Amino acid sequence: MTTNSAYVIVGAGLGGAKAAQTLREEGFDGPLVLIGAEHERPYERPPLSKDYLLGTKEREKVYVHPEQWYAEHDVDLRRGATATALDTAARRVTLADGRRLDYAKLLLTTGSSPRRLPVPGADLDGVLYLRRLEDSDRLKRAFRPGAAVVVIGAGWIGLETAAAARAAGARVVVLESAELPLLRVLGREVAQVFADLHRDHGVDLRFGVRISEITGDGDTADGVLLADGTRLAADTVVVGVGINPNTGLAEGAGLEVDNGIVTDDHLRTSAPDVYAAGDVANAHHPFLGRHIRVEHWANALNQPRTAARAMLGQDVVYDRLPYFFTDQYDLGMEYTGYVEPGGYDRVVFRGSAETREFIAFWLAGDRVLAGMNVNVWDVTEPIQDLIRSRAPIDPVRLADPQVPLESLLTR
Repeated sequence: MTTNSAYVIVGAGLGGAKAAQTLREEGFDGPLVLIGAEHERPYERPPLSKDYLLGTKEREKVYVHPEQWYAEHDVDLRRGATATALDTAARRVTLADGRRLDYAKLLLTTGSSPRRLPVPGADLDGVLYLRRLEDSDRLKRAFRPGAAVVVIGAGWIGLETAAAARAAGARVVVLESAELPLLRVLGREVAQVFADLHRDHGVDLRFGVRISEITGDGDTADGVLLADGTRLAADTVVVGVGINPNTGLAEGAGLEVDNGIVTDDHLRTSAPDVYAAGDVANAHHPFLGRHIRVEHWANALNQPRTAARAMLGQDVVYDRLPYFFTDQYDLGMEYTGYVEPGGYDRVVFRGSAETREFIAFWLAGDRVLAGMNVNVWDVTEPIQDLIRSRAPIDPVRLADPQVPLESLLTR
């Protein structure tokens, strides 16, 4: 069976919901179908490792729209529906139950999935990943006073879950193969700030380690065995070793895929009238002059809005600078810009890294590539202006808190 030709969105997370909202706000009044594999209506993911996991945000607050919004805006939300095939010649999506949907325009916001730990015992009960609302609920139940929690991976998810576990009174060990947390993302200078932060809050950080096995008592994990023979007891093992973009549908349809679904700066894929946005899109960025795939909330919030407008024929490009944030213990941070690993010459600090109240700037020569404000607020816009200017910046004045950021662009 087929439906009338419609605008179809595959992926009912934040990105899919915001694309549907934008289509309606921009005047599209035709059939609009939003397909989601989960049985939940679209929700935001950052709270799952932050305030929802900490118990400071109610469940209802994580959803993108109220329950009734979809019916009120004539959005056909298909929950628990998995798209299994895409035929771009026939302009048709096939679902797991055999239903077929013809489309006039198609947007892929299929997101990403946690990378699995490739060691024996990784499938035992008590080995938890964080991607879905139900995962956060399981972690919340596992994080209790005195519980032994081992976190594998000191990236953003690993550190945020470690902070939540410590807040709940658990004993926490974080295992990381690199020398410091977030080393590839932030570089040594700023990565050290996060290492110190977690040690100051009682986390046992262990770097340069390799995992050999998750040990178990029957079907339940009870520890982590390291390559050097050390065994760490664990009531819960949290794995945060990265994510992979969900490109299977696109690959099966013959779309160009390279670390995500490749798009131009209008978010158009290699197939006519097929667009991609969010975690899954490796999009050309006009300011940066290269393709990048961004896995953060702001991208999932804003990029699908541009894709929706492009689907309607508007001449729009996505050129927002990458942005992400984190909250851990008493540290709040925002990061703006883009730096490849090893793609900077130095880091300039404005303020005190020791007291964790500063702005860090990544520079190539005398040009600002990115900035991160830690416990300093209302500076995102001037940081973006410094980056977009591509102007030479005096590093001495950049480091001086008495010099307004806005004045650095004036002669």
